[in-house]
Amino acid sequence: MSNILGKQSLKFEVPPYIIGTANIVGKKEGEGPLGKLFDVVGEDDLFGEETWEEAESSMQNKAASWAIDNAKLTKDQIRYIFAGDLLGQTIATSFGLLNFNVPLFGLYGACSTAGESLSLAAMTVAAGYAENVLAVTSSHFASAEKQFRYPLEYGNQRPLAASWTVTGSGAFIVSSKQGKIKISGITTGKIIDYGIKDSMNMGAAMAPAACDTIYQNLMDFSFQPEDYDKIVTGDLGYIGSDILIDLLKEKGFDISIQHMDCGKKIFDQKTQDTHAGGSGCGCSAATLSAYLLKEIEMGNLKRILFVPTGALLSTVSFNEGQSVPGIAHGVIIERCE
Repeated sequence: MSNILGKQSLKFEVPPYIIGTANIVGKKEGEGPLGKLFDVVGEDDLFGEETWEEAESSMQNKAASWAIDNAKLTKDQIRYIFAGDLLGQTIATSFGLLNFNVPLFGLYGACSTAGESLSLAAMTVAAGYAENVLAVTSSHFASAEKQFRYPLEYGNQRPLAASWTVTGSGAFIVSSKQGKIKISGITTGKIIDYGIKDSMNMGAAMAPAACDTIYQNLMDFSFQPEDYDKIVTGDLGYIGSDILIDLLKEKGFDISIQHMDCGKKIFDQKTQDTHAGGSGCGCSAATLSAYLLKEIEMGNLKRILFVPTGALLSTVSFNEGQSVPGIAHGVIIERCE
C-alpha cells in the first residue's frame, strides 16, 4: 500500500527494493572520475556494431541482462519492463530489448527517463502488480548528436553552455523481495517551461523543473535539505546546477551542501572536453548504478533524493521556434538498516 502525500508524492508503506543493477559506458566515460566503478567500459563506442543506434541498443541489452543476472533472476521472472531512450520512437529500447519477450512499457522522459522508469517500477511493485520489474534506459553521444543536432562528420563547434551526451546505460531490478536498498517514496514531476529556446543550453532549460520537483518533495514529505545525505540531479551540469541552487534559495531552501549533479560527476571538466558537463538518459542511470547505489550499500549514504532531469524537445519543435520545457522525477532511495 502507499500513502498519497501532498500534491505530487507517494510514500510506500511496504517499500520495493532494488535487488540488482548493472551499467555499461563508452570510452570517454571510462576515462572520467568514475571510470573504475563502471561494470564495463567499451573499447570503442560502437560496441562491435555497425551503427551508433545499434550500439546503443547493444548497451541497453547488455545492461538489462546483467542486472537480471546480478539479481539472481531469469528473464521469465521479470513481469514488466519500463524502458526508454532519446531516439525517435525509442528505437534503442525496442531493438535492444526485442529478444527479452517480456511485457514492455516504452517511456520517453528525455534525460529524466531513469527517474520515470524507477518511479513506475516502484509503483507497480508496491501496488502488488508485479514481484520483479526491470527499469532500464540508455543514451549515446553519437546517436543523440545525429538526431538532435548534427552528425559528427559535420564537425560543428559546440558552445561552452552545451553538455556532452553520455554514452551509457543503466538497468535496475525493482522487487518485492527484500534487499539492502529500498525505494521509500517518489515525487512525480510536472512540465515546467521558463521559455528557454537555446537547445544547446540544456542546464538552463531543465533547472526550473528540478527546482519544482525538489521543492515539492521537501514540502510533501515535510523534509529539510539536511534530511538527505545527497540531493542528486541528473543532467544539469555546471550552468544548470548554479541556476537550481539560486532558484531554490528564492523558495527558502539552500541545498548547496547536499547537492550533487551526475553531469558534473561523470566527467572531469579540467581534463575532458565536455564543456558544461554530462547529460543524456545514461548519465544519471550509469552514475546511480555504478556509484550512488554502491555508496548506499556500503553505508556511506543512508538516504538520497535522485532527481534526473529531462528537456522535452524534438528537432521539429526546435525548428518551429518552440521553447524547451523541462521535467524532473524524484525518487527517494534509502539504505535498509
